[in-house]
Amino acid sequence: MTECIFCKIGSGEIPAKKIYEDQNTIAFLDIFPSAKGHSLVIPKKHYSTLLDIPEMELKELIQIVQKVGAGIMKATQADGFNILQNNKEAAGQIVPHLHFHIIPRFKDDCLKLSFGSKQGEEKELAHWESQIKKHI
Repeated sequence: MTECIFCKIGSGEIPAKKIYEDQNTIAFLDIFPSAKGHSLVIPKKHYSTLLDIPEMELKELIQIVQKVGAGIMKATQADGFNILQNNKEAAGQIVPHLHFHIIPRFKDDCLKLSFGSKQGEEKELAHWESQIKKHI
């Protein structure tokens, strides 16, 4: 995809602060970091979302996410890390190229991820359990 900024980074057309690269994958520092060491891991081949990449390529990619995550933890001496992966604009995906964020976390860093704070009602949970199972 010629207009994709991540494809251009993957091909070397646009420079990046690369921290890992192999034949199929590249990891580089995020230019808008949420924390020191915040990095992205992408496949060099263009896939828009997690649903588009073939299973075997995804398995290889997630192994690199694990490897890079371990390296980031050691380098930054982080207390933990988040792996974030957004799919489509409604979910916060800005660049339509599959990518994983690795965000080092530190005790009292004040970065917040919000999830539901109210327990779901049994009837609604049962409904969605049934509906989702039909499509898996």
